[in-house]
Amino acid sequence: MKTDTPEIKTVRALRVGEQARHALSDILARGDVHDPVLEKHLVTITEVRMSPDLRHATVFVKPLLGKDEEKVLKALRTNTAYLQREVATRVQTRYAAKLKFVADESFDEGTHIDTLLRDPHIARDLSED
Repeated sequence: MKTDTPEIKTVRALRVGEQARHALSDILARGDVHDPVLEKHLVTITEVRMSPDLRHATVFVKPLLGKDEEKVLKALRTNTAYLQREVATRVQTRYAAKLKFVADESFDEGTHIDTLLRDPHIARDLSED
C-alpha cells in the first residue's frame, strides 16, 4: 500500500536535491573532477531541483564572478557521467539521477532589480515624501 502524498514527495525531492547539492559542491571543492577548466574556476552549486520521481536533477551553477560561464558549463556537461556516479554513491536513492547543468540567472536578475531600484527616478517614486 502506497502512502506517499504529494506533500511527502515534495519534501523528499527537496531533501534529496539538497543532498545532491552538497555532494556536488564537495566533489568540486575537493577537485575530484580532473578537468583543466574546472580546476581553474571556483563553481557554486546554487540549487539542485529534483523531479518528483527523483530520476532527473536540474543543477543550477554559477562560476565565481560569472567568469567563463559557458566554458564551465561545457566542462560540467563533459564530466556528467562521472558526477552522476559520484552523486549516486553519496546520495542513496533507488535510481541514479540524470544531471542537467544550467547557468543560474537569479544573481543577474537580482543585480538588475537592484540597479533599477537605485535609479533616481524610481527611488523618488518609492520614497514616502
